[in-house]
Amino acid sequence: MHVNTTEHPPVDPEDAPTAHELETARIDALVGEWLSLPVVAEKLGTAVTSIRNALGDRRIVGMRRGERNVFAIPAAFLVPSHLSNPADVKTPRLTPEGAEKIIILPSLKGTVILLGDQGLSDDEIIAWLFSEDEMLGETPMAALLAGRKSAVRRAAQSLG
Repeated sequence: MHVNTTEHPPVDPEDAPTAHELETARIDALVGEWLSLPVVAEKLGTAVTSIRNALGDRRIVGMRRGERNVFAIPAAFLVPSHLSNPADVKTPRLTPEGAEKIIILPSLKGTVILLGDQGLSDDEIIAWLFSEDEMLGETPMAALLAGRKSAVRRAAQSLG
């Protein structure tokens, strides 16, 4: 019988990830694709200042992440304009260059405001939106993209 006697060097407490770093990594895994503010502005065909205004108006939320602590927004918050209301899908609108127009998912605004009123931080809002919810049977983000805004807001209200 062979016993592995390889010793592992002690972990320096300063090298261990902080609770915030662990939570950021967990949220990263939930969200998947992130976009920097300049990329969001480019996709929406607007200036970065407009994206900052959308953040201030609570139409969208983001968080600092990654090694360089860059502020980013989940890519799923942006949708083709013809899918802005999944219950009433329209013909795709194209930009002059022939690309499909992209917008911020309209149902996010009231949802983000409600979650903020419940006392959730932006990081917690993002984590909740991308975590499976028992009441919804899917993630709140998936439910919003499917047009189930009322059900998502009922689930959000139950948090308080």
